[in-house]
This record gives sequence, structure tokens and C-alpha cells, in this order.
Amino acid sequence: MNANLSSRIIGTGSFLPGRQVDNQEVADLLGIEPSYIFRVSGIRFRFWADSQEECSFLAEQATRRALDQADLVPEDLDAILVSSTSPEMIFPSTACLLQARLGIRGIPAFDLSASCSGFLYGLSMADCFIRAGQFRRCLVVASEIKSRSLDVKDLSTTILFGDGAGAAIVERSSNSDMGIVSIRLHADGAYHDLVKIAGGGSRQPLSQSVLESNAHTLRIRGSRVFRIAIKRLGQAVSDHLAHEKWDASQLDQVIFHQANGRMLTKFCENIGVPPERCLSIIEQVGNTSSASLSMALDHANRSQKLKTGDRVMLGAFGGGLTWGTALVRWG
Repeated sequence: MNANLSSRIIGTGSFLPGRQVDNQEVADLLGIEPSYIFRVSGIRFRFWADSQEECSFLAEQATRRALDQADLVPEDLDAILVSSTSPEMIFPSTACLLQARLGIRGIPAFDLSASCSGFLYGLSMADCFIRAGQFRRCLVVASEIKSRSLDVKDLSTTILFGDGAGAAIVERSSNSDMGIVSIRLHADGAYHDLVKIAGGGSRQPLSQSVLESNAHTLRIRGSRVFRIAIKRLGQAVSDHLAHEKWDASQLDQVIFHQANGRMLTKFCENIGVPPERCLSIIEQVGNTSSASLSMALDHANRSQKLKTGDRVMLGAFGGGLTWGTALVRWG
């Protein structure tokens, strides 16, 4: 690593596809009252992609908005990193499909899989590439079409998930006082069974029996994930702040993966940050898996909630189990 190099986020973008789906429509699918959905999740709306919209299309829209904000064109990028739990194909990667849409050739493009923590994992990889001197400018995108992996009779998933994409452009900086301070990542594969889509991989190849058993759809053991997430991510936040000699009271903005309204509230309570400094967009867009953190970051950026020099905490938790935190001096 080059001690003189650091990285900063110079542009963000996000995109919501298809149509807005309210709680009444979801409640009708499940045979429940719409008020129950908001009460347990904090969600009123989510967006579900139209049949002709593809994961790489969502990623392209978010990317072009990030490029516009940074006053760049696709040819200015040195690498493309895409996170998705709903990739367009098993292979080629969604990153390569996005690269084709952007009309650029030759630069590396690849997918990464870390469930809802994927954007944060991608941000860490971009930061490492830049600090190592390998690239000057990386595109990190998270794009999800979760609506196509739902069993619409499964209450635990159907009330939560929506579709969307978010992007960030990470650039080399010589100002070590600003930008990404550090990112810390974690995983515990002992809990791999808690959040999964089991069917469709090499263990359970797609077949009639897989389809009939709905093994190709998303399954979550929500209450257990909730308890583990609160404990593990809370500890990760405390440890990261202590390592950088920051205090929670110094944080100007906290942006977590938008998993569940109750979970967001609990996280902020546990780390001692008031609600007005904990960003939440989940009421309007639902849980968009790995795209949620990038979309929330873009919302904060475009709504002027982030000012130069602000101390920002990013955090995510997802299947695997995976989780992580980032500390950023914005600007």
C-alpha cells in the first residue's frame, strides 16, 4: 500500500425501476392487513421491476447518474465492481454486461457476492485497489431485482423486498484527511443457513422438483438474523470507532443497510446516535438488499445531508453471514 494515497467518493447515483408497489397490493397477495406490514417493517412502498428491465439496465442508470454528478464519462473509469444477489445470469458477470452497456472495453469488470453487505465489500476492494496504486478511479455498483426471487406467499420476504440500484465512483486522492478513512469487513459462515436461495446452484440444480418446492426463492429466518445482526454489527461499530479514536457523538451521519425499520431504530439506539443523524429511506423503497446502502448514500448526498468534512459511518449486514463498517470524512 502507498501511504500517500487514499480514496474518496466523488459521485453517487441511484435508480428505482418499474412501478411503485404499496402495502395494500402486498397485503392482498398475502391475505393480511396492510397496516401489519408497516407495523413490523417500517415499509410503506417498494418498487418492482417491469419484466423487460434487467439487472444491468438498473446498474447502468445508477452509474450514468453517478458519472454525471462527478462530471465524468464511462471512458474515465479504470475498473467496474458490481454487487448483486440477483445477477442477470450465472455468467457472464453483470459487471461485464454493464460494461457493454456503457460502451467501454478493456478495463477489468467483475461481480462480487456478499449478500446485503456487497456494496460495502465492493467499496473496500475499490479503496484497496486505489491505495495499492493499481487504479485511479473505480466504479462500485449494487443492483438488485429481488422481486423475481420472492415466493409471494411467503410473508417474511414479500413484505420487505424491492428492486433498485446504486452506484459510487471512488477516486484516488492525495488528501489523507478526507475520504475513506478505513473499512472493516467480517463474515461467519457458520450461519450460512439463515438467509439463502438454495435452489439453482450446483448443489440443487434447477429442476422441476426445485421449482415445485420453491427452493429457488429467497428464505430468511428473520428473528434470528435480527438478533445476530444487532449484536454483531453493534460490536463492529464500537470496535471500529475505538480503533480510529472516534466517538459515536462525533458522527454527523450514520447510513446503514436498509433492512427493516425496527432494525435501523435499534442500531441507532444501541450506538447512541439520535434518529435525526441516522438516515432512513426504507419507508419509501423497502429493502433492496445490497443496493440499499448505495441508494441510501446517494439519497444523503443529493439531499445535502452530507457536508464537506462530515464524519460518516456506513454499515451493512447480510447473508453469509457478512457484515462490515466504513468510516468516511466526506468530501
